[in-house]
Amino acid sequence: MVDIDLNMVNWARAQFALTAMYHWIFVPLTLGLSFLCAFFESIYVRTGNKEWRSITKFWMMLFGINFAIGVATGIILEFQFGTNWSNYSWIVGDIFGAPLAIEGIFAFFLEATFFAVMFFGWNRVSKGFHLFSTWMVAIGSNLSAVWILVANGWMQNPVGMIFNPETARFEMNSFSEVVFNPVAISKFVHTSSSGFLLASLFVLSISCWYMIRGRHIQMAKKSIVVASVFGLLSASYVAFTGDESAYVVAQKQPMKLAAIEGLYKGQTKAPIVAAGILNPDKKPGDNQDPFLVKIKIPYLLSLLANRSLNSFVPGIDDLVYGNDEHKIESIASKIAKGKTAINDLAMFKQARKTNNSQEATLSLANFRKNQEFMGYGYLNKPEEAVPPVAIPYYAFHIMVALGTLFPIIFAVFLFYAFKDSLTQKKWLLTIGLISGFLGYIASQAGWVVAEVGRQPWAINGLLPVKMATTNLAPANVQTTFFMFLGLFTLLLLAEITIMLKQISIGPERGEIK
Repeated sequence: MVDIDLNMVNWARAQFALTAMYHWIFVPLTLGLSFLCAFFESIYVRTGNKEWRSITKFWMMLFGINFAIGVATGIILEFQFGTNWSNYSWIVGDIFGAPLAIEGIFAFFLEATFFAVMFFGWNRVSKGFHLFSTWMVAIGSNLSAVWILVANGWMQNPVGMIFNPETARFEMNSFSEVVFNPVAISKFVHTSSSGFLLASLFVLSISCWYMIRGRHIQMAKKSIVVASVFGLLSASYVAFTGDESAYVVAQKQPMKLAAIEGLYKGQTKAPIVAAGILNPDKKPGDNQDPFLVKIKIPYLLSLLANRSLNSFVPGIDDLVYGNDEHKIESIASKIAKGKTAINDLAMFKQARKTNNSQEATLSLANFRKNQEFMGYGYLNKPEEAVPPVAIPYYAFHIMVALGTLFPIIFAVFLFYAFKDSLTQKKWLLTIGLISGFLGYIASQAGWVVAEVGRQPWAINGLLPVKMATTNLAPANVQTTFFMFLGLFTLLLLAEITIMLKQISIGPERGEIK
C-alpha cells in the first residue's frame, strides 16, 4: 500500500474547495445574467425604446465585470489538476480532459468572439447583429457550463470507459456515454436553472436598492418585472430539475442521498426530513438517534428516490455494513475484493516485466473479476466510505428552504408591480434587497451538497481523493493555499468595489460609448 500524507491531502482538498467556491461566486451569475441581458436587448430591438437600450447596457456592464473575474478564478481552478492532483490527471486525463478541451476550444471561443461585439459594437454593427452577438454570448456561457458539468458528472458517475492494466489508466471507449451520462444531464439542467434564478435575484436586489433610494425608478420597475418573470419560471424549473437530480443521486450515489437526509437505517415508505437538528454524537453502526429533533413528511423520500411510495431507501448503515434482504453488499466485502484486485494487478505487472506470459494471463483474469472494486481497496475501514454527514445535510436543507422562498418573492413582486404600488411597499423592497444575498447562499449550498456529498471519492467508487493527489510536501500546498486566499479575496473585493461604483453611477452615465 502506498504511503499517503493525509496532511497534504487535506491541504490540497482545502485549496481546491477554496478555489471552487470563489469561482462559484461568479459562474451562476454569468449563466443567468447573460440571458437577462439578451432579454433586455430583445425588448429594445423590438420596441425601439432607448430606455431599454440604457437598461441593457447597465446590466451588461455588471455582467462583464463578473465575467472577467470568473475567468481568472476558473483558469486557476483548472491548473490545480496538474499541480495538486497529478495522479488524478494521469489516471483519468484521457476522459476528463476531453470535455474540458471542448469547453475551451468551442464554447469559450464562441463566447469570447461575440463578447467583444456585444460590448464594443453598439455603434459599429447593426441592431440585429448586435442582438445576435448578445444571444451568442448567453448561449456560449451556458455551453461552457455543459462541458464543465459533463466532466464533473463523470466524476460522480464514471461511465463510457475501460481500465487499461498496462498503463494503469482509465480510457474512454464511448464518448456518447460520457456526454449523455444521466448525472451530467441532471447536473447541467439544475445548475443552469439555478444560475438563472440567482441572476434574477441579483437584478431584483439592485433594482430594489434603487427604488429604496428613489433613483432610476422606471428603470428599476422594468428590470423587476423582467427579472421576476424570468425568476418565477426559473424557480419552477429549479424545483423540477432538483427533483430529477435527487432521483438520479438516489440511483447512482445512494450514500450521498443518505447523507443529505441523515438517514442511517434504511426504511420502506421512508419519510423525508423537512427540518431537523442532527445528533452530533451519532456514528455509523451505533444505536443513537440520528436527530435531536426533526419534522418529517411520510413516504416522500421513497417517492423521491424510487418514484414509489412503498419502496425501500437504504441508509448509511445498510450501505456500509450491507443488507442481505435488499441485496446490498457491505463496504468490508468491497474493500476485500478491492485489495485482491490491487494485488492481482501488481502481479500482472510483475509478470509482464519478467516476460511470464502464463502468469500475466492468469493474474489479469483474476484482476478482471474484481476490478470494479479496485478503488475500495485503498480504504482502510468501511466507515471511510461515509461523507461528513452534517455538511451536506445542512447545506441541502438550507438550499431547499431558500429555493421554496424565492418563487414566493417573485410572485409577490409581480403582483405589486402590476398594481403599480411597489414604491409604497418598503417592506417588500427590503426583502428584495437582501434576496440577492440569499441567492448566493443557496447557490453555494448546492455546490457543497454536490461535492462534499460524494466524499471520499475523487471518482465515485473508483478513486479515493487521497490517492488522487500529487506527491508534494504539505508546506508547499499550505503556502499556495494562503496565496490563493489572499489573491481571491482581493479579486472579490475588487469586483465588489467596481460593481458598487457602477451601481452608484447608474445606467445613464454608465453607458458604453
